[in-house]
Amino acid sequence: MATVEARRISKHFDEVRAVDGIELIAKEGEFLVLLGPSGCGKTTLMRLIAGLEQPTSGDIVIDGKIVTDLPPRARNIAMVFQSYALYPHLTVEKNISFPLRAIGMEKGETRKKVEWAAKMFGIERFLDRKPRQLSGGERQRVALARAVVREPVVFLLDEPLSNLDAKLRNSARDELKQFQRELATTTIYVTHDQAEAMGLGDRIAVLNQGKVIQVGTPHEIYGRPMDVFVATFIGSPPMNLIEDGAHYIGFRPEEFLPREIGGASDSAAFPFRVTRVEYLGADHLIYGVIEGRAPEAHVISKLPNNIRVEITAGQKYEFVVRRTDIARFDRASGRRVDGGER
Repeated sequence: MATVEARRISKHFDEVRAVDGIELIAKEGEFLVLLGPSGCGKTTLMRLIAGLEQPTSGDIVIDGKIVTDLPPRARNIAMVFQSYALYPHLTVEKNISFPLRAIGMEKGETRKKVEWAAKMFGIERFLDRKPRQLSGGERQRVALARAVVREPVVFLLDEPLSNLDAKLRNSARDELKQFQRELATTTIYVTHDQAEAMGLGDRIAVLNQGKVIQVGTPHEIYGRPMDVFVATFIGSPPMNLIEDGAHYIGFRPEEFLPREIGGASDSAAFPFRVTRVEYLGADHLIYGVIEGRAPEAHVISKLPNNIRVEITAGQKYEFVVRRTDIARFDRASGRRVDGGER
């Protein structure tokens, strides 16, 4: 295990600041997720950690040692790419053993390590096959086995599940988390999928425009967003925001409830005109407008299907939010101004 530090790391491509002075630490044995939209800098940051890119300024530190000028092979890290990057002309066994053969490991020891890694990922029966004979999920396991076999101090995973269908992606996510716990290897995982980030990460670093906006546990990131970007990027549907003088006030859709359900002495009430109701099986999404505000405040309520309240499009209702569930953000900076306490 090892810590990984980015010390004021920057990477500029001409006028574009892909990574802009990021300071971040992945703790020993931690599963740290880099989350953000396309172009936010998360993959560039991972490539800087891997040594595939040279920084414009700053340092990468692994296990207490500055490795900024070291090539990837000298950093004792393993990286799994979105494409898996398997050699199509080699068998599964040779794909997994490739990094061991590259360093001249003895054949008998190589075979033992390959069998160990293959067993861990349940692909022992595929060792004689070529990648084209495998499903997407099986190819992903081969790529992970090839990373594990070197016993690196750090795993770097760049959207390794994005090529899988939704059902397989969910099961692969569970397996990946289990493997990481068993290996206890420091892992940095890049994704734009918030469900992956929330389900996998011990902590999440939310990036935007080359900067880290917030770092915290999934509970902290969702429940106490410290910035308008985090508040609206995390959550499906995202946090509702309403202009209120020099501020925005924000609340999650599941906290915005009809008076008869959520009424309490510590609640703030809003006149809510419903424009549309969506039935999604387990939940209802109720779209509408909070009246009496300029500009119009479009918001969403998310109600579990087992709450039996008749809500009809075109009608007006009183909805409430507990005051302890309301966040307040500065309109100019977007930063939270209520301390983020809930």
